[in-house]
Amino acid sequence: MTKAFEGQREGEEVRKVFRRHVITIRKGFLVWYCLLATAILLFVFPLPEVKWWIGFGLLGFGCLYFFYHWLLWYFSVFVLTNERIRQISQKGFFKKSVIDISLAKIHSLSYTVPGFMAGLYHYGTIVIQTEVGDLTLSHISHPDKIYDNIQEAIDKAPKEGNA
Repeated sequence: MTKAFEGQREGEEVRKVFRRHVITIRKGFLVWYCLLATAILLFVFPLPEVKWWIGFGLLGFGCLYFFYHWLLWYFSVFVLTNERIRQISQKGFFKKSVIDISLAKIHSLSYTVPGFMAGLYHYGTIVIQTEVGDLTLSHISHPDKIYDNIQEAIDKAPKEGNA
């Protein structure tokens, strides 16, 4: 059996792997775009005291900033299996957080689409209520479909007393 993710148990089947909506990296994109526009202005209207390497420095910094936000988005995933849901959050280049919740411990599940922009771009928030607290999955792409997938996995999961 090949493992789809680190920490996968024997006999555990992956049902869905999903991540936050790509709109969560908009801050990195906006910074990159502003620095790109500034660099272009420096190249088009060169000032005598401003050197060309400042424009290239701005471009490089903008690309690195966007790449950092993209890495955080790309390596932060949610894995739904037949036994549990796992949230893997990348917090920096070297820091990672992992949360596992057994499907049998989930009491209720809900989702919201918080407004016009969320409805337009199809993202929302899923709240998973358990015995020990709530797990909030924010900015999830197509929360209605993910909600249905999680609900179906909960219905098919063995109950704690039967496991």
